[in-house]
Amino acid sequence: MSQVPAYLKRFKPSLAPISHLERLRSSLGALLGILLTGFISSYALGADANLPLLIAPMGASAVLLFAAPSSPLAQPWSIVGGNVVSSLIGVTAALFIPEPVVAAAVAVGLAIAVMLLLGCLHPPSGAVALTAVLGGSAIHEAGYWFVLSPVAINSVVILVIALVFNNATGRRYPHLAPAATFHGTTDPAPSHRLGIVPEDLQAVLAQYGEVVDVSPEELDALIHQAQIRAFNRRSGEITCAEIMSRDVATATPETSLRQAWQTLLKQHIKALPVVTEKDGLVGIVTQTDFMKHAMLTPQAGLRQRLGNVVGLGPKSPRLVSDIMTRRVQSALPETMIAKLVPPMADMGLHHMPVVDANNRLVGIVTQSDLIAALFQRRLERGEERDVA
Repeated sequence: MSQVPAYLKRFKPSLAPISHLERLRSSLGALLGILLTGFISSYALGADANLPLLIAPMGASAVLLFAAPSSPLAQPWSIVGGNVVSSLIGVTAALFIPEPVVAAAVAVGLAIAVMLLLGCLHPPSGAVALTAVLGGSAIHEAGYWFVLSPVAINSVVILVIALVFNNATGRRYPHLAPAATFHGTTDPAPSHRLGIVPEDLQAVLAQYGEVVDVSPEELDALIHQAQIRAFNRRSGEITCAEIMSRDVATATPETSLRQAWQTLLKQHIKALPVVTEKDGLVGIVTQTDFMKHAMLTPQAGLRQRLGNVVGLGPKSPRLVSDIMTRRVQSALPETMIAKLVPPMADMGLHHMPVVDANNRLVGIVTQSDLIAALFQRRLERGEERDVA
């Protein structure tokens, strides 16, 4: 008898731990989502509409959109496509199958099959199909108008609210399929050529053969983060402060391009962090920026094009602020170097400015610094094994 409580505990799902703030964020998002969807639908349809202004399945959609926005079942195509398709199937079943229970069963079963076929599986859509069959005389009289109003209107409105709310509160939404690699080739990203690669996950998921409520891309990202964490533990947790260059050449937004180019050539470097007294790090200018903004015309030679950029051509001189990259990815001195590998390997970054808590530049880490540190640590680990 004493084993019964322990057995019952096994039925409790093993959810990933979340903070109290995330619980509050999710609840507040659902509250706002349903409230605004109801108000907007009421305004769009009119208070005297015969059809319900807000259908019950929207409550289930709100759970996914605001509490699990990374779920494949909560993405835009899932909610709009799933709800519209299911409502179409539900209305059709209600029109052609006179027995309500049979019509409801056919509607839900067929809705799941079509959603899986179209890649828009959304659990609340099953309730939408059921509502179309068992929702009462007002819904039956509306016929296919029910698909547009309120199903499509409710779905689009709550989706727009989720887009705004999730991104405003620090949650990326929607979760788009990964783009091509940085270099635009068919090769996988450098960090995905060894160890567990996306093809391994796809093969395992196909072998598993069931719907998993996490996308292969999200699963791959989680495994990647776990690998970085494990590497930090094994590598002794080297920080940026230990390997960064501290005597860093910089520029200001008002620095002329000619002066910035001369600094790059003189010091044999490829990038200059751009700083101001007031805001600290505000950008970075690299050799790539110079090349990108050169006047690449068929008539001009490379020397003339670069001359135009650095102010030696017929064009008037320009400033660093004209060509610098303003959205700079930076690190803190205490950042573990393993976290620099993905952006430097997969995103094409060659330099990572290091800033303090006030966004003041304190150093820079280059790909060479990172490779040297990882190689040195590997040598040290090898020596330790030899001694053991």
